[in-house]
Amino acid sequence: MISTIIFYILASAALISSLAADRTKTRKALQMAWKSFVNIAPSFVGVILLVGIMLAFLSPEFISRIIGEESGAAGVLLASVVGAVTLIPGFIAFPTASLLLHSGAGLTPIAAFISSLMMVGVMTLPVEIEYFGTRVSISRNTAAYLFSLAAAFIIGAVLS
Repeated sequence: MISTIIFYILASAALISSLAADRTKTRKALQMAWKSFVNIAPSFVGVILLVGIMLAFLSPEFISRIIGEESGAAGVLLASVVGAVTLIPGFIAFPTASLLLHSGAGLTPIAAFISSLMMVGVMTLPVEIEYFGTRVSISRNTAAYLFSLAAAFIIGAVLS
């Protein structure tokens, strides 16, 4: 809570400093930020609503059974595959992961979900193949997937 207040104070001070330096540039930057926020908001709200509805219907026991610490390698693989094929930005993924953790998901499966989400691009593979070629794209995604699994197990071992 205190760190949040500190960040708000720092952001406010930076905004005031920017306004003092150049009002026109600051106004343009704020307009660009607002446009970005308006573009991002539907995705953010949509995913949060979807996760909220999912959490309303799925009990913490069910979530724990599927992707909890006791779900073992199967839970980690399931979470990593979901992460690899899902196309959502990090600013949505991290709050989603937090909600899942608080609802009974385990650290290792969530680490697998987040790391494969950020590193593996099944949905963007056609574009990647177009720019880099099939061999490079498949190799990169395979290596990224294996690394995301390794990272998840290391995080699980260190933090559990």
